Amino acid sequence: MERQVSRRRARGRVRARGRRAGARRAPARRRSPAHGKRWVRGVTTVSTFPPAGLFARDAETIAQVMARRNVSPGGIGSGIRMVQFFINRGGSSLSATRRRELERAKRILQERRQRSAGHSRARRG
Repeated sequence: MERQVSRRRARGRVRARGRRAGARRAPARRRSPAHGKRWVRGVTTVSTFPPAGLFARDAETIAQVMARRNVSPGGIGSGIRMVQFFINRGGSSLSATRRRELERAKRILQERRQRSAGHSRARRG
């Protein structure tokens, strides 16, 4: 028993991560915003023109407005991408309820696009 204790002392007590007890950790690197962390702030759009405060409203209203031609001239797909971009831009600071509402608006737009695609195929047939 005494022999085991002396071996531990000779090696230095080892922690789970492989550092010796009392060893100092290297200081963590800090990422500067210039390193690409805040790239999303500089993104502008010329394809979608959502009115101010739109994304703070309910899912049905967001979907209805984003489906309009004067807001999304590129079509419903452009509106879906804009909602997804807003979700990504919000990141972790977006509340769970707001994220859920935006995801719901995106689903409504996707269903609307699917319905309109089905109608256009039927007309061509």
